[in-house]
Amino acid sequence: MFTPQDIQQLEQRGISVEKAQAQLDSFRNGFPELDIVAPAAVKKGILAPKKREQDEFIAAWQQYLAEDHKILKFVPASGAASRMFKNLFEYLENGVETPFIREFLDNIDRFAFGDQLAGKQGQEAVRYLLRDMNYGNLPKGLLLFHKYRDGARTPALEHMVEGALYAASNGQVRLHFTVSHDHLPLFRQHIADNLERFEQKYNVRFDISFSEQLPSTDTLAANPDGTPFRNADGTLLFRPGGHGALIENLNQQDADIVFIKNIDNVVPDRLKKETIRYKQILAGVLVTEQKRVFERLQDPTISDEERERLHRPIRVCGVVKNTGEPGGGPFLVREKDGSISYQILESSQISDPELMKQSTHFNPVDLVCAIRDHEGKPYNLPDFVDPLTGFISHKSKDGKELLALELPGLWNGAMARWNTIFVEVPVETFNPVKTVNDLLREQHQ
Repeated sequence: MFTPQDIQQLEQRGISVEKAQAQLDSFRNGFPELDIVAPAAVKKGILAPKKREQDEFIAAWQQYLAEDHKILKFVPASGAASRMFKNLFEYLENGVETPFIREFLDNIDRFAFGDQLAGKQGQEAVRYLLRDMNYGNLPKGLLLFHKYRDGARTPALEHMVEGALYAASNGQVRLHFTVSHDHLPLFRQHIADNLERFEQKYNVRFDISFSEQLPSTDTLAANPDGTPFRNADGTLLFRPGGHGALIENLNQQDADIVFIKNIDNVVPDRLKKETIRYKQILAGVLVTEQKRVFERLQDPTISDEERERLHRPIRVCGVVKNTGEPGGGPFLVREKDGSISYQILESSQISDPELMKQSTHFNPVDLVCAIRDHEGKPYNLPDFVDPLTGFISHKSKDGKELLALELPGLWNGAMARWNTIFVEVPVETFNPVKTVNDLLREQHQ
């Protein structure tokens, strides 16, 4: 199946022949269906704490911060912003002023980057934005999102501010961005240019690190018959394995508690109060549960079965009431041993469309994670991945159809064997930017 040249390619990426063969087997055999019991709901797997309980969880988090713990904010930020500008690219090609394009052109001055387009109209303005300003190629994290009197901010800077407001421990804010190789120098420079100003403004010290997705987490592409897809020169085609590959990046972090949130889910300062409050609530739920688990694990009467069940990473997932936005949903899944686990599932993992219709909540990638055990030792997070929860998607290259293998998603199958708690959070805490015109929403003005 694999030629000597293929094996050399695999070795260069740190991928074993056995691992590559297992990927090809996945294309032929597919993945088993999950035994989904029901969507999670309030009082059925989802906590909806009242005001008094919320205040108690916030107090628990504040107490935890006052102790000697390592807190980290982990932000997946490798995606390019090209999808944000799909409509604008089409306008450059065909010149057709759709309602979307008219909304963009009529409101240029309302965008945080609008000042740089002053005096430009129509295709000239769009061309300048996408090509001269390079917005068509930059990552989302480095685009100007919000206006302020002291200068516009990118999502990367907004995450720094968030970190200062709910994740500062002993005056230090630790952030980690996962970025693409090509964008790493740009991120480093952007942070360096703003670091001193934000440290003075929020009276904290920032410790900011970066990582790239490992080549060993790339996956083989396959032809429709399951054989390896090859480029025109006969070499194997590898594709990024999706955000599930980031479990390896997360596993390398030195932290007790980790906040995970997507790069584009940020709001201006005037709307941050609700976000900050609920981040503290989620973290308070986590450390309260962790304390209970740690005490139980040190009880000499605990059974081996219960110890195995509790000796796992813990995550608290904020879930939002369904509003039509895309996102993985919280579900109750029956495991092979008959137990029920809480999982965040994507639509691709759910064969029965009725289950999706019954779902009342979705997860906007709003997680707080505990990744050390009761002895302070870090868990080896890949041990808790369910490898059978990947999925296969249909793509094409050079006009040829191919099958692409997506690894179990970071907050889906990659955390399938974690202990999970769902907590309802307000929709106001979820403000993603999928298209450039989303920046015209009231939440981003």
